[in-house]
Amino acid sequence: MSTRAAQAQVVATSFLALFAIVGIALYGLPFFYDSMVRDFGWSRARVTSGNAISKLLVGPLFGFFAGWMVDRFGPRRLMAAGILMAGIALVGLGAIHTLAGFYFFYLFNALGNVCGGPLPNQVLLSRWFTTTRGRAMGFAYLGIGIGGALVPFLAVWLTRAVGWQGALQALGAGIVIVALPLTLVVRESPEQTSPTSPNASIAAVLRSPPFYLLLAGSMCSIAAVGGTNQHLKLFLSLDHGFTQAAAAQIASLVLASSLVGRLGMGWLADRFPKKYVMLLIYLLVASAIPLLFLVGTEGAGGAGGMGAIYLFAVIFGIGLGGEYMVIPLMAAELFGVRVLGRAMGVVLTADGVAEAVAPVLVGRMHDVAGSYATGFVAVIGFALAGAVAISFLPGSSPPPTVPVESSPPLPLSAMRRGGTTDRP
Repeated sequence: MSTRAAQAQVVATSFLALFAIVGIALYGLPFFYDSMVRDFGWSRARVTSGNAISKLLVGPLFGFFAGWMVDRFGPRRLMAAGILMAGIALVGLGAIHTLAGFYFFYLFNALGNVCGGPLPNQVLLSRWFTTTRGRAMGFAYLGIGIGGALVPFLAVWLTRAVGWQGALQALGAGIVIVALPLTLVVRESPEQTSPTSPNASIAAVLRSPPFYLLLAGSMCSIAAVGGTNQHLKLFLSLDHGFTQAAAAQIASLVLASSLVGRLGMGWLADRFPKKYVMLLIYLLVASAIPLLFLVGTEGAGGAGGMGAIYLFAVIFGIGLGGEYMVIPLMAAELFGVRVLGRAMGVVLTADGVAEAVAPVLVGRMHDVAGSYATGFVAVIGFALAGAVAISFLPGSSPPPTVPVESSPPLPLSAMRRGGTTDRP
């Protein structure tokens, strides 16, 4: 197989994995929250707590370990396990009737995301591409946007046909069918040698101040995005009377707009300092959320209120599309590819905590105040705080010198890694 054909297979593999695990499983589950509130009598804080508790448990326990596994053994096996766990999670969530079952299968969902989601795909793409890494990651991350844009309509159609629990089970089976086959055969790196990376130490990265600025900025931005997105369906359906179909249109527009963000921000990141691309993304998120204060009840909010929600969906979607993708690009530039799995394992673990806590915090604020006003102010603050942290990052920087722990001499093919892997 030629280098270009292998690269195309890598992008397709990541596209389908992200389509399934993030687009379907992560973005699809909140669309069923209002059904759980109605059928089980759970509060908004409770239905978002499954995401919170699972990520708070799984992230700290498995995030860095997953990054080490990817750096040491390659991403393919971990991705396959993650895809299977994400599929099992949705099938199980479609069969539960108790809170214990809800939490149990949400743990599988979080494990699937850690093992098969952004982390291994970021490393896989970074190994195969250098000068066009932003565009390659942008194309692969289109899977998240397309999956997220399709899942509201799939959810509505399947719910009408087999009920909301049957819809979850069908989506879970679809995850495995769509994402697993290519994952089982993808090459993990351009070299013909073992995918095992040199045993590079992450200590230099953990001593680097930019690492903690990136960590803080990423956590704040993820909190803003997660705190808003996890409540969007609840906000539209329960607070403003939007029908299932109308709420699906808004959710789909957010994810469709994210496609523009993924391609556009990937293109910009290949041409301009990634720090400034990150700042643009964070400011887009912060500027979109205030538009939610202008939304009225469907059918009674007037053209202004409906215009506000559509404008929000476009701006927020563009920011959402670029937000998850630009963080590993910045990390690869700052710290290099050899430790990217472990570095992103730490960052994604911290992001998981932020993404877990923020929706519960916003839900609790709504339960206390009876509206989302204070919660939305909080997530705007998170987005602005993230922009402040990122503003202190260096504009561009070569990867720090990363010491290599005692290991056998590398073969010549491994010494050439990373310089020309995006050209035939």
